Amino acid sequence: QVSELVQFLLVKDQKKIPIKRADMLKNIIREYRNAYSEIVKRADRTLQEVFGLQLVEIDTKRHMYILINKLPHAEGQHLCRGKEKEKMGLLLVILSFIFMKGNSVKDSALWEFLHLLRVYPGKQHSVFGDVRKLVTEEFVRQKYLETTPIPLTDPPEFKYQWGPRAEKETSKKDVLNFVAKMQGKDPTFWASQYSEAQAN
Repeated sequence: QVSELVQFLLVKDQKKIPIKRADMLKNIIREYRNAYSEIVKRADRTLQEVFGLQLVEIDTKRHMYILINKLPHAEGQHLCRGKEKEKMGLLLVILSFIFMKGNSVKDSALWEFLHLLRVYPGKQHSVFGDVRKLVTEEFVRQKYLETTPIPLTDPPEFKYQWGPRAEKETSKKDVLNFVAKMQGKDPTFWASQYSEAQAN
C-alpha cells in the first residue's frame, strides 16, 4: 500500500493540484482504511528520504494535501523542478511583487508590472504560453496564488495574494533576498518588508 500511495502522490503532483484525502482512500488505501494514518506516515517518510519531498496538509477542513520540495534550495533555484524552471522563475517574480506591495495586489497592477517585463496577458509567450491562463488558472489551481474578488467593482476586479503552496515552498525572507539581489541593494533597504521577513 505504501509504495502504491507513493506512486499515486508522485503522479498527482506532476500537475501540482492538491490531493484530497478522499482520493487517497478511494484509489489506494481502500479496505485498509483503519491503517490510513500509518500508511500515509510511511509514504511521507519514503517521499522525504527518496525524493526530498514532504506531504503537507494545506486545508484541514477539506483534507487537501500537497507535496513540497524539501531538498536544500540552491541559491535562486526556489520552487524549481526541471523544465518548469522558467514558469517558476516568473512565479517567483510575481510572488516578490506581491510581497513588496504589502502582500496583496490588484490584478490591474499585476498586469501592469508584467507589461514592464514584456510579458503580456492575452498574447502567446514563447516560454509561458498563454500568460493570463498561467497566472489566473494554473498558479491559482496549484495554490501558489489566491485571488479574491474586490467588492463593488465594475468591471469586477480581483486581488492576488500568496497561496498556501507558496507559503510552504518559499519564504518572505528568500523572496526579499531575491529582490535585493536583483536590485543590487541590501535587504534592510526595505525596512518594513525586512522586519516582516525576519518575523516570518
